[in-house]
Amino acid sequence: MLLGALALPLGGCGFTPLYAAPGVSPGLSAIETIAPEGRAGALLRESLDDALARDGRPAEWRLELVLKESRIPRGRRPDGVASRYEYVVTANWKLISRADGSTATQGVSYAEVTFDRADQPYAAISAQQDAEQKVADELARKIQMDLAVWMLKRNG
Repeated sequence: MLLGALALPLGGCGFTPLYAAPGVSPGLSAIETIAPEGRAGALLRESLDDALARDGRPAEWRLELVLKESRIPRGRRPDGVASRYEYVVTANWKLISRADGSTATQGVSYAEVTFDRADQPYAAISAQQDAEQKVADELARKIQMDLAVWMLKRNG
């Protein structure tokens, strides 16, 4: 009820949600993601396919990604071993038209997360994998927004 009351004034001011713009959602779902080999690439490709609502129809666009990963030790225990890590991934991406091979738009996005280094091996692996998934999800969200804004400008 409260959300409905808050949304009422937005309708009168000309506010249009980004995904309500014609051609944005179908345009995003027509993007095929080409990610580099490895765990980070696979996680990002899966997150982007979800974020872009990739469907089974033939892709009109190809999103090519180049990733740079770094894991930086932060905080030290008395024995000199890192107690926390900062995991940073930078994605250089290009949206390429399948019709003529031209680059339509490109950008750079990055995401970072910190995680604790646990003393138990399985907990340490789990913490690192959780950080990798969080970074992939954040990168996918950022790239999705950049692509949606580009499609809105292109269509509108």
